[in-house]
Amino acid sequence: MSSVDEVKRYLVTETGLATVSTVQADGRVLSSIVNCGVIDHPLTGTPCVALVSRGSAARIGHIRRGSQMTVAIRRDWNWISVTGPADLIGPDDLPPSFGTASVDTASFGTEQLRLLLREIYQAAGGSHDDYEAYDRAMVEDGRIAVLVAPDRILGNAAQ
Repeated sequence: MSSVDEVKRYLVTETGLATVSTVQADGRVLSSIVNCGVIDHPLTGTPCVALVSRGSAARIGHIRRGSQMTVAIRRDWNWISVTGPADLIGPDDLPPSFGTASVDTASFGTEQLRLLLREIYQAAGGSHDDYEAYDRAMVEDGRIAVLVAPDRILGNAAQ
């Protein structure tokens, strides 16, 4: 029904505010509010919905176990949702093709991860006066990139 471009238009309002849901091991749904943006997946090059999450968040364990993720965005009486598998890229989830840490960026993990977390933050409407402090906070919090492939997009938004 809808396109990733429409999802992006929805997310750029209200700084990417959306509800994300995963399925727990016992079958219950876990939902929370996050900020998301649309970026090109760093490994596939295809547009995806992305967010930055604490590595310790329950949703990360659900995704590692195979749960798909749904991102639901509501603006006024209109809504749009994206459902699909999610990839994780973070300190404990670095794909082999994602680079290696350099001497200068060892405290940030890989340079690519550091830049990916910034890209997602900015796509979700974030801005920062001190990106070095932002980078340090991402490492200290064990932040991880969550990238949702849009297998299904639904909504009632006007075309």
